[in-house]
Amino acid sequence: MTLFETIAIILCLAAMASYINHAYMHLPATIGLMVISLVLSLVLIGLAETGLIHVGTVSYFVNRIDFNKLLLHGILAFFLFAGAMHVNLAELNRQKWPVMVMATLGVFFATFITGGLFWGAGQLLNLKIPLLHALLFGALIAPTDPISVLGIMKKMNTPKSLEVVITAESLFNDGVGIVVFLTLLSMVMSPRQPTVSGVSLFLLKEAVGGMALGYVMGKGVFLLLRKVNDYQVEILFTLALASGGYVLAELLHMSAPIAIVVAGLVMGNRGQVQGVESVSIQRLDLFWELVDDILNAVLFMLVGLEVIALSPELVFLALGLMSIVVVLIGRWMSIVLSVGLVRIRHPFSKGEITVMTWAGLRGGLSIAMALSLPHLADKEMILSATYMVVVFSVLVQGLSLSKVIKRSLFQGSSL
Repeated sequence: MTLFETIAIILCLAAMASYINHAYMHLPATIGLMVISLVLSLVLIGLAETGLIHVGTVSYFVNRIDFNKLLLHGILAFFLFAGAMHVNLAELNRQKWPVMVMATLGVFFATFITGGLFWGAGQLLNLKIPLLHALLFGALIAPTDPISVLGIMKKMNTPKSLEVVITAESLFNDGVGIVVFLTLLSMVMSPRQPTVSGVSLFLLKEAVGGMALGYVMGKGVFLLLRKVNDYQVEILFTLALASGGYVLAELLHMSAPIAIVVAGLVMGNRGQVQGVESVSIQRLDLFWELVDDILNAVLFMLVGLEVIALSPELVFLALGLMSIVVVLIGRWMSIVLSVGLVRIRHPFSKGEITVMTWAGLRGGLSIAMALSLPHLADKEMILSATYMVVVFSVLVQGLSLSKVIKRSLFQGSSL
């Protein structure tokens, strides 16, 4: 099967699922697509078990899709750029301290707390998971996904400051989470004992280097387009910035996700800096909203279909269920610790902490990192746990988030 045929099949499935959801189910787009693709996968598995069909062809199709390369080294660039384009830089500046702490230290807190609890859960199930492997799970599950959250929060009239914190945190913690994951993975794969200075230098180059590169690229394109009022030229330049900038950052061994987020922030606030909202800038915004919607449809369709490629044992299912609780605890504790560090400048209510905890949805990025693991003995175990956490977060947390927001923020509910 050619690449074009694969893309055509995925787009056809996503289009059909989008129609069914819009016409009959009326769920948020990403949640509806995931529900439909999950149901389709489970139906195919059920029919295969009864011998009515042979699911091997479908399984072969799903296994041929390199989820890691497709997301981590492909469409993630466009996801992050599109998300950053719609963040208000002035509002972000007012919330910079909580965003900075939650997207950096918060990721480290979540990685080690979740990883430690995951290791403990494995011990309870008599699964001898090495601690470093458990920390890998903590790192890949730490980044949150704002895709399914933003629409719900806007409809619920969530305070703008809280919306910006959750959105910006999720954009930046993707890059930080990947850096932490790659650092731990290098420690697992390296025959030599890593040094503190070596790890620190790696983190510094990836994170700080990525921010600097992203700013330079974004500012460069910004200056080029300063006197351009043609949306076609602007679209081509921003596409080049998102794709070419991502590739350049990877070649320079800097954090490509962080670089693209920073570049997107610079470009997204071009109208504010120039003091004008021209028709071309409005069309550019609409274009990136459309790109975001299409890629989301494709991604969540693939996430649902990935269940066909899994072959979890019963003990893996038990660990996956425990992992859901583990991840929620890790998310809550990381937020409490992060908020404690910025409480003087930016106090948060207990209701806001509840919302930030429940709004910490996981998505395709976590699955992509789990699939990128080399042939470790625990890979299938980690992948199964990751998948169950992602499905729970998107379906259960995503569908109930509006109720949590209402009860926590508008009815005085506490943790």
